[in-house]
Amino acid sequence: MLDQRRTTNVLLLILVVPLVFYLLKILSFIFIPLIFSMFIALLFLPLMRWLGRRSVPRFVSIVIVLLLVALGLKIGIELIQLSSKQILENHTEFLDKAELKLDDLKIYLSSHFGIEFGEDENFIGQFFEGDNLGSTLEFLNSFLTSLLMTVFFVVLWLAESINVHKLLNITLLKRKHTSIKAFMKIENDLIKFIKVKFLVSALTGIFTGLMCLFFDVSFPIFWGLFAFAINFVQMVGSFISVIMLSIFAFVELDPTSTLFFFILAISLVQVTFGAILEPIFMGKSFSINVIAVLVMLMFWGFLWGIPGLIMAIPITVFVKIILEQFEGTKVIASLISGNQTTIK
Repeated sequence: MLDQRRTTNVLLLILVVPLVFYLLKILSFIFIPLIFSMFIALLFLPLMRWLGRRSVPRFVSIVIVLLLVALGLKIGIELIQLSSKQILENHTEFLDKAELKLDDLKIYLSSHFGIEFGEDENFIGQFFEGDNLGSTLEFLNSFLTSLLMTVFFVVLWLAESINVHKLLNITLLKRKHTSIKAFMKIENDLIKFIKVKFLVSALTGIFTGLMCLFFDVSFPIFWGLFAFAINFVQMVGSFISVIMLSIFAFVELDPTSTLFFFILAISLVQVTFGAILEPIFMGKSFSINVIAVLVMLMFWGFLWGIPGLIMAIPITVFVKIILEQFEGTKVIASLISGNQTTIK
């Protein structure tokens, strides 16, 4: 009878898991703003509690948080507009340099390796041209919809209309003491993760922009913003930032000397903040096996694209804490954890 029940449970699990993944995929327009909003709400939860201890009404506290979020968005939009203006004003000069550098590269490859090229095509210029109005409007519409949904969910989280503790107690853990313990660990770990990741990403973006200014690489504001945003993607974000910025700098810098020192400088920025300071600030509670990190990046990236890549590790931390609460799944949690390897 016991074996029969176990077989039934395994069959149900095989049926349910693909269904859950399918729902996560097709309902991503709901789940992505919901998870993002939870992280935003967690970030401001200490402020909410501080205001509550000073007898500030919850409604007023929520308004203050929303104003702070709006201020952050305004600063981000202003930086993006400033970066866009800088690119539009100077992209012609950069394209001229790029075409000359590309011609030199073609001559070098042709003379040393016998590689022949066809008719010249200004494919670099095509990046700045073309009728992309339709896709741009579609992206803006999708972005604004997601933004409004995120704001709506943030209000629900902060107003405790969505209560994670109660959900854990009712659905998964079903024991008040265990659910409180798990919720406190989830809350503390995720708040710490969000704060540290935001701080490290901001410092990475600032110093990347400063390196661009120092070495006279075009569009420093854009590259600072890019380094800040891509740093939220665990592990691979740093490599992408260095590789793309190095390719871009190849157009403007002398490849025999200045380019080498620029690549070294931006690599040191990534290593200092990402590989040294971030693990120190995170602590041992975020010890996750490198293989688990890569698997989760591929999985959530496949499901939700770029937002999935950004949220992969916080979701993994959440799942690991839940698995640690059950004897039967502690082995899985220990496999996810790495005793010696920490996430970047």
